[in-house]
Amino acid sequence: MRTFAFSSAESIDQAVAGSQDDESESSYIAGGTTLIDLVKLDVMRPSRIIDVNRLPLREVEELDDGRLRIGALVSNTDLAHHPLVTARYPLLSQAILAGASTQLRNMASTAGNIMQRTRCPYFRDVAAACNKREPGSGCDAFEGINRMHALLGTSEHCIATHPSDMCVALAALGATLTLEGLDDTRDIAFEDFHRLPGDRPDLEHELEPGELITHVTLDAPIEGGGAHYLKLRDRASYEFALASAAAMVVVEDGVIRDARLALGGVATKPWRAIEAEQVLKSWPAETESFAKAAEIALSDALPRQHNAFKVPLARQAIVRAFEKATQAATDS
Repeated sequence: MRTFAFSSAESIDQAVAGSQDDESESSYIAGGTTLIDLVKLDVMRPSRIIDVNRLPLREVEELDDGRLRIGALVSNTDLAHHPLVTARYPLLSQAILAGASTQLRNMASTAGNIMQRTRCPYFRDVAAACNKREPGSGCDAFEGINRMHALLGTSEHCIATHPSDMCVALAALGATLTLEGLDDTRDIAFEDFHRLPGDRPDLEHELEPGELITHVTLDAPIEGGGAHYLKLRDRASYEFALASAAAMVVVEDGVIRDARLALGGVATKPWRAIEAEQVLKSWPAETESFAKAAEIALSDALPRQHNAFKVPLARQAIVRAFEKATQAATDS
């Protein structure tokens, strides 16, 4: 483990300014559940780490327009159990509780979850070729053990999956991130924040150097709808998704009036299945409709030697998630 400078910020301005004090590579730390692991593995090599735990970013508040504003330091546990989240955004609560362990959720922050890095074993092994960790070095996952890797949004340079459950729910719900920089504050739609790997898989998001995520603002909930998050994995707890689906649906007289769908475990970023959502509208709320939507959602999948099983698995996740969401809508 390499040495690094450490400081603790007392304000947002101080944190942002501190990250640009010199030309060092700085990282913010809150829970540290990913960062410290990657520093120990020599995957991340920050020369300066800035502790942001003293910043006033732990509130969840309802805005006048019906949206929900979440501070970047709200823990995953507190967010999953917050009364406004369980009552209005049960999908988000379900997704968070499906991830990691109780101990990790107690430490992990909202912004840290969004900034999670891939669990690809070749990324975490500095002896392996990995374009995400070291651009231009190649990708050992292509011909390696790629059972856990992505089917959607891949490139010839990277097939690593995005690991977060919470982010899959945010993609389905719709959200905006507030970013604080040295000169200004800006908002960016959640769906535009994570980048596809393309020819620069090392560039994973739209955060500029020194910028800090301060808030996540959820869109107003869809009225009259039901939702369900389904995660399929090798074991029941503390395991990343092989395939997951976040489904939301509004049903009137047996017909789908609105639908949202996002996928996890199968894509290089939290994956919103827009085309599948569109075809569902005006279709009967039944298994056959959900199965057709699942085929559309996976139509661009590019399986590798060891992960082709994810295609039918993800289809099943989509159908079952929509069936559960429809039941929830009927019961509400």
